[in-house]
Amino acid sequence: MRIIFLGTPQIAVPTLEKLIDWPKGEVVAVVTQPDKPSGRGKHLHMPPTKVVAEEFGIPVFQPTKLSKSPETVEAMKALNPEVLVMVAFGQILKQPVLEMAPYGVVNLHASLLPKLRGPAPINWAIINGESSTGITTMFTDAGVDTGDMLLKREVPIEKDMNAEELGTVLAKAGANLIIETLEHMLLGSLRPEKQDDSLSTHAPMMSKELGNIDWTKPAQDIHNLVRGLVPWPGTSTTFQEKPLKIIKTRLPYRLVDIDEVQRKPGEIVKIDDVLTVACGDGNDRLEILDVQPANKARMHAKDWANGVHLKPGQTLG
Repeated sequence: MRIIFLGTPQIAVPTLEKLIDWPKGEVVAVVTQPDKPSGRGKHLHMPPTKVVAEEFGIPVFQPTKLSKSPETVEAMKALNPEVLVMVAFGQILKQPVLEMAPYGVVNLHASLLPKLRGPAPINWAIINGESSTGITTMFTDAGVDTGDMLLKREVPIEKDMNAEELGTVLAKAGANLIIETLEHMLLGSLRPEKQDDSLSTHAPMMSKELGNIDWTKPAQDIHNLVRGLVPWPGTSTTFQEKPLKIIKTRLPYRLVDIDEVQRKPGEIVKIDDVLTVACGDGNDRLEILDVQPANKARMHAKDWANGVHLKPGQTLG
């Protein structure tokens, strides 16, 4: 089976590697985003999928916009692909690409469709406080995650798992589901299922503004936000009018760490080495584990508290 793979970030790599190892397939090209500058020196870095493709000598196409690069589309067509496989490509495909291969375009989406359509399903599954999510293979059509569904797998979300950790789990599960989908495709045993649009929900793009913590929210909601925005954009508050990133939190589980006094939302409560913050109506508590002050590295919250000589009654935000 001749395959063209479309995908860019690290989460797409397990599927690409699985397809390269699949004895019934041949990855004839990888389509990914252009190299981008990053780091202090702003040096150009290759997308993770390009690194893998070059390791195996697979041709790579890097159009800024595939829809505006007819020469790339013609070059892809000339390779006579039988199927296109897409994971986190980040672009809407036009008809010449959708109709390029006889088996169509199979997309791996990181949710149990029709829930969480859109670009950030992993983040929103955690922010919304879901206890499970999943992956779906589907035929890509002209809409955004609206094509017919093929196979699904449910994946549990552990209570302290962040979006980066969940993405790693889903990427590995998704690689296996793509192979299973292509195996059924070859056997002619797939049964595509139309999505019920009335049950759909949306998972919009992340933004820096989303990471501003409102301490009047319940502790569980803030904990979900902190976990859901890892690694980007992250969550932040202020201390003494200076920015402070909140990197890792936990809901208190030891009674000794919880005082029963109603406090102002955002007020810091330090008991021994445990740092908690009052949330919601002032009776709720969230434990702060790791923080990052401006222009400093990530550190344990207790070390930060000692460094700023934290006093009772001081507040965040």
